[in-house]
This record gives sequence, structure tokens and C-alpha cells, in this order.
Amino acid sequence: MKLQTKAIIGGGLFGGIVYALGIAGFDYSDGENFNVWKFIFRLSFFGIFMALMTRYNLRKQAEKEKTE
Repeated sequence: MKLQTKAIIGGGLFGGIVYALGIAGFDYSDGENFNVWKFIFRLSFFGIFMALMTRYNLRKQAEKEKTE
């Protein structure tokens, strides 16, 4: 697996997990029960968004290095 692919997957997973855990913590502090489906949805939605952003940033950095 290429290093870029590993970075994209890692960035997506890390971002999604941190976001989902943070929101689950806020829900718990408000007195709501833990909802697995809500957690999975938030993890996957934000994780995909973070993976796309990581991919964009890595491509921009590669283009910048080629021009220098």
C-alpha cells in the first residue's frame, strides 16, 4: 500500500473517531443514552470528509513540491 493511501485512511479514521467520541461525550453529558447507529453515522460521515480533505492536502503538497 502506498504511503499516500495509508495517510488518507489514517486521517479519515482518526478524524472520524475523534469527532464521534467528542459528540458522544457531549450527548452523554446532556443525559442522552449512547446510540451506536448515531455514533457509526457520525464516524463514517466525518471520516469520509476528513479522508477527502487529507487527499486534497497531499495532492496540493505534491504539486507544490514538483514546481519547486
